[in-house]
Amino acid sequence: MIPADQIRMHVREHYAQRVRGGCCGSETAGQACCPAPAEDTLEDFSGPSLGCGSPLEHAAVQPGETVVDLGAGAGREVLLAARQVGPHGRAIGIDMTPEMVWKARENAGRTGVTNAEFRLGEIEHIPLPDGRADVVISNCVINLVPDKPAAFREAFRVLKPGGRLVIADIVSNGPLPEAVRETVGAWAACVAGALDVGDYLSAIRAAGFVDVETVGGGFAPPGTVFSVTVTAAKPAA
Repeated sequence: MIPADQIRMHVREHYAQRVRGGCCGSETAGQACCPAPAEDTLEDFSGPSLGCGSPLEHAAVQPGETVVDLGAGAGREVLLAARQVGPHGRAIGIDMTPEMVWKARENAGRTGVTNAEFRLGEIEHIPLPDGRADVVISNCVINLVPDKPAAFREAFRVLKPGGRLVIADIVSNGPLPEAVRETVGAWAACVAGALDVGDYLSAIRAAGFVDVETVGGGFAPPGTVFSVTVTAAKPAA
């Protein structure tokens, strides 16, 4: 098994390179983490828009809310969420790659968004207090995390009671070949870290979430990966 620290180091460097130039890093990834079609635009936005879905479409973000994006990258969805929550709301992006955080902060300045912020941190250890968010989103990132149960527990912790979770991610149909899981490059390419979809949903429920359901996604033959969008809620009491 590849050590977790080695996975994180490789993933961090892979996405730092995405800031420096280029789109997807691995031709073997099936382009899983290439840009998803954008249904909204941000004038003057610069940098990669990496993802496998559109979680904001299912988040029902309201004015005045706080939205937290796990694995915010260059900040596109954070900035769009900031627009949706309005001047009395807040959008916060978390990313473990310094180059991405720098680019996201630059984009906030370039686009004139003042109610967004970006913090450096791992999503297994989110640098936010308990009950900070109304909505937690993530786009094609949890699959990159070695300890997915910890990431889901942290998402649960930072949500307010009654808060919503919306995640677009890469999952698998059954187990992947061991040779794939043991290839560090396939982790950064959003393949090796994919959980079986049933195990993925079970891990979300185990963190304490309720009303866990898939609201979008595709299908793949056994032993391969596909994208899915999942919604869930933190109990109100």
